[in-house]
Amino acid sequence: MLRIIIAFPRLDDAKKIKNVLNRNGYDDILACNSASQAIAAANECDGSIVLCGYRLEDMLYSELYGYLPRDCQMLLIASPARLQECSINGIMCLSQPIHSHELTSTLQTMMELARPKEKPVKQGPKKRSEKEQKTIDDAKNLLMERNHLSESEAHKYIQKLSMDSGNNLVETAEMILALDWT
Repeated sequence: MLRIIIAFPRLDDAKKIKNVLNRNGYDDILACNSASQAIAAANECDGSIVLCGYRLEDMLYSELYGYLPRDCQMLLIASPARLQECSINGIMCLSQPIHSHELTSTLQTMMELARPKEKPVKQGPKKRSEKEQKTIDDAKNLLMERNHLSESEAHKYIQKLSMDSGNNLVETAEMILALDWT
């Protein structure tokens, strides 16, 4: 299981989110109030998800993202106005106020898609059916609505998760839709 690192300028806020996640079955969680602590924790483990606010005491979310290991994912939690300023591909976003089911659903999606899956080698690309394309489009729409991504950002995010997990785009999109509990 991936480690969850929660980084907010107020340690009390990070601990509140940690408590919500603990109640929902997540156990490898670290709460901190600086980007340097989050970076150190991320470097100590193989794979992690960093939940953070827009601004920490020592740097912005964008700087933190640049220092994280390659196998680390980020979930930015910020006001809708701040999220409109965000322009980094690959970062999932949730707008405040957050609801526990949205948070846990997004984390579950990120965790499931980060798990590599062994697949047999296929021979060349195949044409997608209308049903498969609709599944991909539905997953993109969900990410666009829930995580405030543009269409191209949502597509790139699905592609990245697909590559990281060893699944094809349709399987990745199906997992995103299946893990959406709302």
